[in-house]
Amino acid sequence: MTDSGKPPSPRGAAVGRRIGIGLMYGLWQPRVLGAWRVPASGPVILAVNHSHGIDGPMLMGTAPRPVHFLIKKEAFVGPLDPFLRGIGQLKVDRQAADRKAITDALGVLAAGGVLGIFPEGTRGEGDFASLRAGLAYFAVRSGAPVVPVAVLGSTDRPSRLTPALPRLRSRIDVVFGDAFEAGGSGRRTRKALDEATVRIQERLTAHLAQARRLTGR
Repeated sequence: MTDSGKPPSPRGAAVGRRIGIGLMYGLWQPRVLGAWRVPASGPVILAVNHSHGIDGPMLMGTAPRPVHFLIKKEAFVGPLDPFLRGIGQLKVDRQAADRKAITDALGVLAAGGVLGIFPEGTRGEGDFASLRAGLAYFAVRSGAPVVPVAVLGSTDRPSRLTPALPRLRSRIDVVFGDAFEAGGSGRRTRKALDEATVRIQERLTAHLAQARRLTGR
């Protein structure tokens, strides 16, 4: 449940996707590769690299299905708070075991929805070099397949007017990989989660390398 007591809204996420399509394709030139690899129905986790603040909105606007993203609580300020909640996004406290966020995320998957996660936990090099255990937990707990996603080019050409954003009309590549099962035995012991994290990191790193070869990034 969210703080308001309401579960994340699938309809809200669908609205968020339409907004994302309009903004991302209106301001930049996304090139989407492999979107057909995202299962057309049922629960799925999109594991996305994270090197720029635009990566989440870019995925929301290019994924073939509406996405409920786990987003740091610091983003839910002022008018962004009701807006992000309204489009089905999930607030998470990255500094603690956030039970509400966990319940919300598992609820999305139990309802057959799409959960978006930055497995690195925060913005960085976007190379999947350091993964937190959250992605493995959700994959093991829910049994949902994981689809690796590489967003490339968002940091290549900063805007001259607004350096915090990519240059307008620049190309940003979004590459979806093959879905895979990460749960192993399905047990949620620390050892099982650690092993699942290693398996996930290997798959995500391999996908990123392939995406870079494919796009020339």
